[in-house]
Amino acid sequence: MLNETLKDYHIILASKSPRRQQFFKDLGVDVEIRLKPVVEEYPQRLNHFEISDYLAQLKALPYKKDLNPKDILITSDTIVWHNKKALGKPKDAAEAFKLIQSLSNATHEVITSVCFTSTTTEITVNAVTKVTFKKLSEEEIHYYINTYKPFDKAGAYGIQEWIGQIGVTKIEGSYFNVMGLPTHLVYQTLNDMVNSRQL
Repeated sequence: MLNETLKDYHIILASKSPRRQQFFKDLGVDVEIRLKPVVEEYPQRLNHFEISDYLAQLKALPYKKDLNPKDILITSDTIVWHNKKALGKPKDAAEAFKLIQSLSNATHEVITSVCFTSTTTEITVNAVTKVTFKKLSEEEIHYYINTYKPFDKAGAYGIQEWIGQIGVTKIEGSYFNVMGLPTHLVYQTLNDMVNSRQL
């Protein structure tokens, strides 16, 4: 359905995430994958969705000069927000343990921002989902880290994996947002951009 709406456009997804790539397949959208290195740093004055918005827009910068009139570039970033700070990807097992332990028996927010860039416009949207974990034992945390090695995930966990199945007691908002893409917003924004001729 969305693929028909976008038939006159070329969608470029700047993400190496297999989960995000699969989401676009599930939405019925044909995408070209393009990857360029970006240093993911942001000003320390930023908070909450300002961080993911900034990073999603930052990731679009290396591609802008190469865009053609019918191109739509999609970049995104996900952060975990807990105790008034952003939790990034762990560099090793010890850091992963500390991150997950901090989320145990508590509620945190997962924020994903998506930036849509064309030659004439740039639109950034974001979604916030609240996730609550039960009290996780040290054995459960170690088992998850050793088995799933979540070093490429913000907050050191993937909700679709074992730890989400046994540990998440409550979720408020989009489940797919926690996996890395607010699919409802992507669907709506692409439709709006084409139908309102913002491109």
